[in-house]
This record gives sequence, C-alpha cells and structure tokens, in this order.
Amino acid sequence: MRFTNIVATWSRVLVAAGSVALATALPSSPVTAQDAKRETAFTWSGTLPARGTLFIKNVNGGVAVERSSNGRVEVIGEKRWRRGNPDDVRIEQKKSGDNVVICALYQEGSTCDETGIKSDRGKRWNDRNDVSVRFIVKVPEGTRIDLSTVNGEVDVRDVTAAVRAVTVNGSITARSAGGPVYAKTVNGSINVSMGPIGRTDELEYETVNGSITLEFPSNFGAELELSTVNGRVSTDFPVTMSGTLSSRRLRGTIGDGRTRVRASTVNGAVTLKKRD
Repeated sequence: MRFTNIVATWSRVLVAAGSVALATALPSSPVTAQDAKRETAFTWSGTLPARGTLFIKNVNGGVAVERSSNGRVEVIGEKRWRRGNPDDVRIEQKKSGDNVVICALYQEGSTCDETGIKSDRGKRWNDRNDVSVRFIVKVPEGTRIDLSTVNGEVDVRDVTAAVRAVTVNGSITARSAGGPVYAKTVNGSINVSMGPIGRTDELEYETVNGSITLEFPSNFGAELELSTVNGRVSTDFPVTMSGTLSSRRLRGTIGDGRTRVRASTVNGAVTLKKRD
C-alpha cells in the first residue's frame, strides 16, 4: 500500500524552512471546542460492497472512527469556526466504483478523489478562514478505511479491516481488532495496536517529531527495520539480529518473518509491544 506524497512533501518543507512555511500555506489550526461556533454540516449513511473502501479527505480538522453496530457506514461532518465563514468550506460525497469518497474542500474549484484533494495552485488560501471540519465516522465490521488530513489528529477504535491514516500536524491512534494499520505523520506520535492481520507484505510507520508505539499479537512474525535519530528503539519480542547492535536502529527477525515492518522517526522512541 502506497502513501500519498503529502507527508513526504511537508516533511521537506518543515525540515528546510521550519514551521513558518506551513503556517503561511495552510488555514489556521483547528479551533478548540471551548470557543468555537459549530454546526453539523454534513451527514451520510450507506453501505459499501465487500471490496469497497471508505475514503475521508480533510485539510483542517481531525477524523474519529469507531465501529458501527447497525451494519451501515455513518459519517458526520461538524464545522467549527471563530471568525471564518463556514459557507466557504463545502463537504462532498461521491461514489467511485466500489468506493465512497468524502472530502472537505476549502478552495473554489477544488476537486477530490481517492488520491487526495486537488486545488488550483494559482489561488492562495484565505488566511482568515479558520473553519475546521471534524469527521465522526462509524463503520461496520470488514469495512476498509483510508483517512487523511493536514491539521488534525486521527483516532480509530475497534475496527476490523485495513486502516490507512495520514496527517501532517497531529497524532495518530489506531486500535484494530483485525486487519493491518498503516500510519504516517510529521508532527505527532503514532500509537497502533493490532489483532490478527492476515497476510500482509509490509507495514510502514513514519513521523518526524514524535514517538512510535506498535502492539502486535504475541505470535506475530516480521522482518524489522526500526530507527530513530534522537531516541531509543526497544521491543518486547525476541529478535534474531541482523547487522550492528544499536540503541537507535534495529534490523532483525521475529517469529517467521512473514511481514516486513518499517518504522522511523527523528525525535522520539520506537517501541514494539506484545498485545495482551
């Protein structure tokens, strides 16, 4: 599974130019619940085919996902703002084959599909528009989800199929009862816990400023490539080491090595734990 270029692009921006570049290129950070005006601006309920994926694409605001109990996918989009105009942000939903794509669009003429949001590069962001959109999502068992935002956290609880989560400014927390989880951010920690994941060739986790904590079942097998620049690497699993022993880099095998796990950060620890 390939990640979009958004994380790699903003990683280079942040490292090369610092946080000022991000602040001038994007809307303000999501407003807090305490001082925000808010409205429920979007609702959708439906079903997906077994091969389908739910895509949520956002820019300013987080995404929260939990398991549905009624067999249907349910999505709520809540707008929050202090000084911005909520009408300047539209939320769209469309079908694309077996998939459903739901997007928050901040620029006139913007479009969206499974690969992400596409905007007119000649138009600047409205810096005074502080509108954020928080998506609250419920999915039934077996529903694959693909979530991305720029300014916001991603929180996934008790799903049972594949999860792909990407943000730039925000942490990612995901707990899966079954199915693999893939996660990338730039400024934020990654905390992932997985039950049985089936056959998966590669799992990848990446951040710049934040720690990475991964929980796998005790019988999990993988080829490991774990690294940090400022931090430590540790694991609860017995590892057959490859290469030079280092507290900041680990290459080796656990169990049958059937899956490749790559996890890297610059500022933070990388920790592998056994899931109870």
